[in-house]
Amino acid sequence: MKNKILILGNGYIANKLQKQWRCPIYSKKILSYQDALLMYRKYKPDVLVNCIGHTGVRNVDDCELEPEKCLMANTLVPVWLGEVAIRNPVKLVHISSGCIFHYDYGKQKPITEKEVPDYYKLFYSRTKIYAEEILEPLSTRCNVLIIRIRIPLDDRPNPRNILNKLIKYKTVIDVPNSVTYIPDFIEALEHLLKIDAKGTFNVTNKGGLRYPDLLDIYKKFVPEFEYKIMPLKNLKLDRTNLVLSVRKLENTGFKVRNVRDVLKECVEHFVKY
Repeated sequence: MKNKILILGNGYIANKLQKQWRCPIYSKKILSYQDALLMYRKYKPDVLVNCIGHTGVRNVDDCELEPEKCLMANTLVPVWLGEVAIRNPVKLVHISSGCIFHYDYGKQKPITEKEVPDYYKLFYSRTKIYAEEILEPLSTRCNVLIIRIRIPLDDRPNPRNILNKLIKYKTVIDVPNSVTYIPDFIEALEHLLKIDAKGTFNVTNKGGLRYPDLLDIYKKFVPEFEYKIMPLKNLKLDRTNLVLSVRKLENTGFKVRNVRDVLKECVEHFVKY
């Protein structure tokens, strides 16, 4: 990458990007605008990639128990970084989430970036919406790029990888869901940086993943693996299940692979590690 990039955070996405780009990573806590400003002045990056976020220790339900941490990481820090972007010559890339919409499979088409987030049942989703509501208007005035990812799928084992989670659960629902295949996400982000994109982009793979389709491929490599399908109505948890549109990303010239086309590649690499 030609730009001088600084990655913020020390989680799954931050470390994937740092490994790919070999750029500095800033993992200290940002507790105020002054912290954010001092960080910028120390490194003077061309691009800040904000991967800071709180998703709970076990899952997003934990955010209900730690609202202060969730609000700080998911809303206040992005707002402070937005102020840094207003006052200084730096591009802010904010890694957001697509888990911010209600979705009716029978009535709705894939959700575009123009639609207004409306899923407030989870505090996690609420804090992500708050940040977007502030950063999106800034993108018309300064260099802010908001990247919505959803349900990371990776070809390397990691506790945050949906494949790791599904193997552990062994009981899954069967509805289409947008997922972000991490190798493709990195390529898409590099493309958006290259064209200096601004505003909000859904960065997922095309189409919706049905979890049994992924696990059936996994079972070909690990024949002893077994799983069961549970009706969605039996899932006694508040969760977003939805499909996002990637047309805006495609219109920039980036070729978005269908999620079905990455599954074999993903599992084949995954089982080697």
